[in-house]
Amino acid sequence: MNEQNRPAINWMDVLWLLFLAGLAALPPVREIHKQLTLLAVGVVQFSEGWLLARTPRRGASYIVLLKIALATLLIDHTGEIGINSSYYPIFYVPIVTAAEYFGAWGTLLWTALASAAYCSYLYPALQEYEITTESYGLLAIRILFFFLAAMVVNRFVVENRRQIKRYQELAETLAETNRKLEQAQEEARRSERLAALGQMSAGLAHEIRNPLGVIKGSAEMLQQKLGEANPLASELAGYISSETNRLSALVTRFLDFARPLHAELIPQEITAVLDRALQDVSLSLTRKNGDELVRVERQYELNLPLVPLDESLCEQAFVNLIQNAYDAMSGGGVLQVTAERANDADHSGVEVRIEDTGPGIPAELREQIFNPFVTTKKTGVGLGLSIVSRIIDGHHGTIRVESGGQASGQPGARFIVFFPVVPEPVTEPAS
Repeated sequence: MNEQNRPAINWMDVLWLLFLAGLAALPPVREIHKQLTLLAVGVVQFSEGWLLARTPRRGASYIVLLKIALATLLIDHTGEIGINSSYYPIFYVPIVTAAEYFGAWGTLLWTALASAAYCSYLYPALQEYEITTESYGLLAIRILFFFLAAMVVNRFVVENRRQIKRYQELAETLAETNRKLEQAQEEARRSERLAALGQMSAGLAHEIRNPLGVIKGSAEMLQQKLGEANPLASELAGYISSETNRLSALVTRFLDFARPLHAELIPQEITAVLDRALQDVSLSLTRKNGDELVRVERQYELNLPLVPLDESLCEQAFVNLIQNAYDAMSGGGVLQVTAERANDADHSGVEVRIEDTGPGIPAELREQIFNPFVTTKKTGVGLGLSIVSRIIDGHHGTIRVESGGQASGQPGARFIVFFPVVPEPVTEPAS
């Protein structure tokens, strides 16, 4: 059964009342039962929306049953013999109502019930009068018109519902297309900004690296010359050398960001790359925050397809994401790494989720977190996630960040990386 929600009172209901009032004003005028029955029909019509809202599954059946009962009662009080009543078209009301709410078979069933209710007056008529063949033919014509009207209305209602569903699907498709277009435009603008910043960073990095080399070499020579003769000057020269090393590492990050990405994609197991990245971070960090350790949980789906990857670049991206997760959990926590099959747009692939139980990323920064120089760390430069984003783009994948940590009840952050999988070629059987 198909139901359609309707407002409790609308202008069509008002027209119904006007038509019912017109019927009440026509002969027989003094038949009080007729007036009450028409009033009851109007009450049912006005209560239709309320009854559907209270009993959505059976409301339509109750409405049609009430209208059939009232139509049967009406013709009983509008003619000496009910079956000859001029008000027999009142049965079109429950028939059309059934056609509006039910499918084709349901409409036929309710029309048959309404026709049976009308024909129920045939028995008392046979007790008093002899009915001719012509009268039977007239009765058959009326019944057939009941079914004809029911199917015409039902066909119109069904087609109208199909059109509405088609328009809804089209609206959803357009909304999804607009969303993807806006996302593509945003990615294009971000790529343009990254290209401009990359060129500027490359130029600055090359100009800064040479003076840094001179400063570092001079500081080391000064430290060697002074030795123990001037401990304070030797210590200051050591500070200059160490800070120069830090600046040199920063310049290297700028060059990594600016350097063109040439990913050599070779199909391989992504879980092996994830394990190496986790091992690299755990070896480089003997991280204890108080007495708590960061616990790593791996959840890898079995028999994952091979993913076209540049092993070194992909490992670099995972190391960066895992390192950020460790840094976010200053008081210890859980790092959950998941790899499973997924679908993105028209591609199938593998989805990797790296989720921590740290403080999370503010909602206002999630849209900008992959832009250069945007960071949540006090000492961060904001290039790490930009480089990760470029690496994922080079793998024709996507990356996004969400609020995570639901399992522990903490905010957390969840980075979701999708890698498309090249479809396996279909081998044709040998002829």
